[in-house]
Amino acid sequence: MKIRLGYVSTAITLFNASPSKTMTFKTYSQLSREERKEKLLAITAQNLANTMRTLYYNAAHEIELYRLSSSIVPLATHPEIMWDFVSPFQKEWSELGQFIKKMKMRVSFHPNQFTLFTSPREEVTTSAVGDMAFHYQMFEAMGVEKDSYINIHIGGAYGNKAETIKRFHKQLKQLPSDIKVQMTLENDDKTYNTSETLKACEQESIPFVFDYHHHMANLCEEPLDELMPRIFATWDRTGLPPKIHISSPKSEKTFRSHADFVDVEFLSPLLKLLKEMKRDADFMIEAKSKDQAMLQLVGDLAKIRGVKQISGASLLVK
Repeated sequence: MKIRLGYVSTAITLFNASPSKTMTFKTYSQLSREERKEKLLAITAQNLANTMRTLYYNAAHEIELYRLSSSIVPLATHPEIMWDFVSPFQKEWSELGQFIKKMKMRVSFHPNQFTLFTSPREEVTTSAVGDMAFHYQMFEAMGVEKDSYINIHIGGAYGNKAETIKRFHKQLKQLPSDIKVQMTLENDDKTYNTSETLKACEQESIPFVFDYHHHMANLCEEPLDELMPRIFATWDRTGLPPKIHISSPKSEKTFRSHADFVDVEFLSPLLKLLKEMKRDADFMIEAKSKDQAMLQLVGDLAKIRGVKQISGASLLVK
């Protein structure tokens, strides 16, 4: 069994390399028309350059799994702006995509918690469709839209989980089919547990990104060893290894909060189950220390008997 590891957005080891620099709409509104355009272009250019720096860093460390920042383009989906962020940067977007394909990296996006299809308010669903389209447009600009996925949560329960799930399936029909086929769903740490999220994924033919930390914080009745084969089966159509989000609790008191690094002991039951299944998997590390936490976890896992490090960020488990 092979496990590849990756991390989220910012390589904190790199100096001043955030790909998520932005500005508020209030700041934007205070600028002149000419200054607004210049500021949007300048921030986007910097974020694209830092994204490329990060991809080079990933390649140097043999990191094949990476979540791109959703904030590369400032104010991209604000209803009063909606600016063209592709045309001025066609070269930069293309270079990102070419490098991703050359290095065979698996990249993804994870929009914020407001991108959901469960709200009873029509404007929230309209905004969710727009946000998904924005992320898909970035994939298209890079030329990786058929190989990359956008991950979201189901959303809130709004006092009636059964009715809300029905609304989710109904409102998801508003999402264009070419975008829907590139989306994934993740289980929550408070609301929709592993079993509930899996049912939604199976009904909609959507790959399930399983979050182990969330699962432990929001357990369901079914045992994980019964659910995991079904979770993995949702990925069969993609040709990709199932993706699992990895983090560990900051403390027993703040169990849902992510610690700076990943506790191997916390992962032990999951690792045991995956070893029994003998299926490859990709681990997206969501610890606060990002790339440093990921690299430390590779080293920690490689110390386990039967686990061998085979590249900068991948392991073979016998």
